[in-house]
Order: sequence, then C-alpha cells, then structure tokens
Amino acid sequence: MSGPTDARVRTREPFDRRIARAVQAVTGRALGPHQTAIVRIGFSLTWLVFLLRELPHRHEMYGPDGPWSWELASRLIADNRAFTVLMWSDGRVWFELVYGLAVLSAALLLVGWHTRAVSVVFMVGVLSLQNRSVFLGDGGDNVLHLAAIYLVLTRCGQVWSLDARRAAREAARDAARRAAGETDEAAEVGGRRDVVGPLLWTVLGGFLLATTWFSDVTGEWWLPVLLWVLWLGHGLWWLACRLAPGEPRTLLDVLANLTHNAALVVIMAEVCLIYATAGWYKIQGSRWQDGTALYYPLHLDYFSPWPELSELLGSSGIMVLLLTYGTVIVQIAFPFTLFHRKVKNVLLVAMMLEHAGIAVLLGLPVFSLAMISADAVFLPTVFLVALGARAARGRDRLLGRRSAGALPEQRRTAEEHGPRTLVG
Repeated sequence: MSGPTDARVRTREPFDRRIARAVQAVTGRALGPHQTAIVRIGFSLTWLVFLLRELPHRHEMYGPDGPWSWELASRLIADNRAFTVLMWSDGRVWFELVYGLAVLSAALLLVGWHTRAVSVVFMVGVLSLQNRSVFLGDGGDNVLHLAAIYLVLTRCGQVWSLDARRAAREAARDAARRAAGETDEAAEVGGRRDVVGPLLWTVLGGFLLATTWFSDVTGEWWLPVLLWVLWLGHGLWWLACRLAPGEPRTLLDVLANLTHNAALVVIMAEVCLIYATAGWYKIQGSRWQDGTALYYPLHLDYFSPWPELSELLGSSGIMVLLLTYGTVIVQIAFPFTLFHRKVKNVLLVAMMLEHAGIAVLLGLPVFSLAMISADAVFLPTVFLVALGARAARGRDRLLGRRSAGALPEQRRTAEEHGPRTLVG
C-alpha cells in the first residue's frame, strides 16, 4: 500500500524541468521592475538634490576655483586612471557644460525619459564630477558612484517612467489599428515615429568618438569600451526591432533580461556587503561594544544641525545604548534574513528609519537618501504597486483630472508577476 511519501516521489518535478523553469525565470523577463524603478528614482533624486544644493559652490568643489586644482587632478588621474571628462579641458565653459548636463541627466532619469540613453549620460556625469575631486566624497557618494554604473545595465524604465507611458500609449494605438483591420505595417508605424531616440544616440556616438580621442586623459580603458558596447548594442536593438522583429529581437531581449537580472543581483549583494562589513567593523570598536558610540557624534558641532534635539537624545544613556546596539544588530542581521520575508521587511524599515534619523540628527541628508535608495531594492512588490497607485491618485487629484487607470505593469496582481523573489 502506497503512502504519502510515495505520492510525493511520484509528483516530484524532474530535475531538468526545474532547471528549465529557472532558466525561463531569469531570461523570460526582467525581474523586479518596480524595485529597479524606485532605485532609479531614488539615486537620480539624490544626485539632483546634491547638485542643486551645491550649485553656488560648484566652482570651489569641482571647478577651476577649487583647492584641488586641475593640475593636481591631472596628476592623480594619471596615476589612478579614474574616469572623468573634466580632464579634457580646464576651461570654465567646459566645466559649466558638464555640470549642466549632469543636472539635466539626473532630472531626465528621474522621470524616465529615454532611460537607456539618459542613464549613460547620468553615469558619465556622476563619475566625472566625483573623480574630479575624490577627497570630497563620503559613503553615500561611493554608493551613488557604483549605482550609476549598475543602472546602465538594468531595464529601470519599465514602470513609473515616461518611457513606460509612451510604450503603453503606442501599444494601445497599435491594438486599435489592428482592431480596425489595418495591416501590421500600418500598425507598426507608431514604433517608427520615435525620432528623438535615434537622434540622441547619434549625438552620444559623437561623444564616444571624443571619449576615444581623449582616452589617454579620460581614465581606465574599460569604461570607454563599455560605452561603445552599450552604444553598438542599442543600435543593434533598434535595427532588430524594425528589420527583424522575430528571433533576433527575442534573442536580444533574452540578453537584455540576463544583464538586467545580473545587475539587480549585484545591487542586492552590494547592499548586503555594505551592511555586513559596517556591522562587523563596528563590533570591533570599544565604543560600540560598551554602547557609547552614538554619544560622541551627537555632541560634535559639525554634526549637530539641531543642537537641542541632539542634546535631548544624547542626555539619555538608555536611549544612546539602545540605538548603538540596535544599529549594530540590524546591520549584521539583515543579510541573514533575506529568505525570511517578514523579518527582512521589519529590519528594512528599521534601517530606513535609521538613515532618516542620520539625516535629521547628523545633518547628512544626501548620504541618507543614497542609502535609503539602495535599501529600496528589497522593498516588497505589493507595497511598491500600492505606493504607485496612491501616487497616481494623488497626482490626478492635484491636476484635477480623472484617473485614466494604471499602466499595464502596475495593474497586475502578485500571481501575474510570476514567482516571488527576494525583491518581491
């Protein structure tokens, strides 16, 4: 007589099918579209806020009037080979152009306008300014530095972007044409009307030629090579979409999904590594061991934008002890809770509140916003979809118009999103 164990053996899925399902999961679609979108929004907003806040001081920080002169930067970059286009010229006009493009690219990436092209310009702006004066950076700048590179490899404009809105409208128009009995060629005209995209990539091609010409003073060789690969890859994508929409387009889509999913995993691993190393280094310090580490920054004038609030919090020994130990516990424990969804979400909220407290108590808003943006890669999809729906309703009320409904990507249920993942 067969028992429950025999039934489980008979119904167990074959190994090759499990492998095939796993391959389909990582190649069939870009995982975490809402998570990558919120990371895109967070980091572009962080960089935009920083550039606008430092606009009056830009010449002293990164420009020709800074204590770290162009000659000193040239000597350092010749040694460390850091990428920056500000070494092409020491003129004030060139600096203003680069700074202006950095501001513009951050704003355009924030709203998701031609995300693939703008993300490359965003990365160039971040690397160029930060590598021009490397001694101005902190932990938040380092995270933004890496995230700018990773975002180029992700499909971060699939939701909550002007690209997604434009794609949804074009799909609706094409469906209406086909329903009206028009030919496929006529229905695909909407996809060929995009003049801005090819023009933008043509301009970027000219920029890449200049990058290659100035390669001896630009920095490491691998970054121009990456830019050329991206530029040629998107040109191939554009041709495949219009001339070979069958298997070549499918193959390119699979490669894009693989690259996106790999970059998403790297972002998640980076966040875990940051917290794990920060936590383990903290527990080796005597001030963190005796629970007094938080007391000292609260009593530094440089890190006290609200002296009364810092004094109130620092005067309570119990509160200082709890916050000091709590910070270490949360940072060390978080990477080990990724596969326990409820505990992970609780610690995620705790870390975000911690960074919000750092922004208020220690006066480090840009650092905190960068870290919260990185943490957002682990936010649950259900929460992000609900947040997007509320934001859409608030926007419609503000503009005094009726809601046209959510975009297709925002209307799907959890089951339609496929299997749940760490980011889901």
